[in-house]
Amino acid sequence: MLKHQLIHPRLNEILGRAGHHSKILIADGHYPASTKKGPNAEVVCLNLSPGLVTVDQVLQAILSAVAVDEVNVMGIPADDSYAKHGEPPVWQQFRKTVAAAGLTTPLVPILKWDFYKAVESADHVLTVQTGDQALWANVLLSLGCRAN
Repeated sequence: MLKHQLIHPRLNEILGRAGHHSKILIADGHYPASTKKGPNAEVVCLNLSPGLVTVDQVLQAILSAVAVDEVNVMGIPADDSYAKHGEPPVWQQFRKTVAAAGLTTPLVPILKWDFYKAVESADHVLTVQTGDQALWANVLLSLGCRAN
């Protein structure tokens, strides 16, 4: 019986094969998951309906299962109309979730087009497509090494 919170069999299988530096994208419902992915990535759709499941719910489950070295979010370009609103509220929730998982890793934005390039890397092994409707709610995790 698994001791962590992630019980989805396909996600556990992919994460079990992933190694140090592998990239895991947790995508909101707006993300073009079928076209913006790495050549080795698998897409697992958990977008049941608008708002279900959320990126934060998936983040909690994945952080319970794997070691993470980096946490990136899709940064907002200065010329985007949303940029005038400042940081998306969902980022604060992501910080709380990361801290609750016992990590001190900061949330680091990567500007939108560079974010797509980072996702298209050969190290990208998994996209979890959610039904999250929050804007700018994409999280890219870089896996670390198990310490014990």
